[in-house]
Amino acid sequence: MGPKVDVLIPTYRRPAALAVTLTSLMAQTFQPFRVVVSDQSEGESAASRGEVKAALRVLGATGRAAEAHTHLPRQGMAEHRDHLLGKAKAPYVLFLDDDVVLEPWVLQRLVETIEQQQCGFVGCGLIGLSYAEDVRPDEQHVELWDGRVQPEHVEPGSAEWERYKLHNAANLLHVQRELGATPDKPLPYRVAWVGGCTLYDAAKLRDCGGYEFWRDLPPDHAGEDVLAQLRVMERYGGCGILPSGAYHQELPTTVTMRRVDAPRALGRV
Repeated sequence: MGPKVDVLIPTYRRPAALAVTLTSLMAQTFQPFRVVVSDQSEGESAASRGEVKAALRVLGATGRAAEAHTHLPRQGMAEHRDHLLGKAKAPYVLFLDDDVVLEPWVLQRLVETIEQQQCGFVGCGLIGLSYAEDVRPDEQHVELWDGRVQPEHVEPGSAEWERYKLHNAANLLHVQRELGATPDKPLPYRVAWVGGCTLYDAAKLRDCGGYEFWRDLPPDHAGEDVLAQLRVMERYGGCGILPSGAYHQELPTTVTMRRVDAPRALGRV
């Protein structure tokens, strides 16, 4: 039997951050999983750097299959994610950004939650710890799911769309502390979308078209993960969980060309 989860990591010019992300995967209590890194850096690849080589070797030595390859030319993030999804074999796929640090229980809780809820995706919103003292009550409204996660219709500009504010700064850190959320009893909540660390039921993601819409976008786009999640949420439902356990390295974005926003350009469905 193969791995239950494929961890898919698109990367671009971030070898040090990628190594940190891979190191946090070494500590995950959940097994088995496979790691696939797809690199779009021109010139020296991330996998040729010593810190990334070491992390990949340790993953392999501790029973987590890991591979890295180069994927060029760059045709936008949607195409890159589509490429990674095409390499996935497991029933679940975790799209993980290359600048995220995970607590050891995160993957285990994501899998348990998606199996309990039978929904399309479950994510951990990213916490920026430099904002730990920046309390924003006006952005910390949370809507917990009462019962099983259900399909939802969320449109850009709608009241539901405003849920994205919960994932700003360190809002999740403050909310999970206030609610007393713990890893052994995660709390599913309603989302607009979850960026950076999202586990999908691979069959359900593909049933909604995955990222095939990349052909309808110019390379300089953003919001491809948002559009994919809106479509999955419409058909199968999706949620976030508290506590998060996922932390942003707070590095400058490598997606600097954002002329087109995918959800607004192509629509939710």
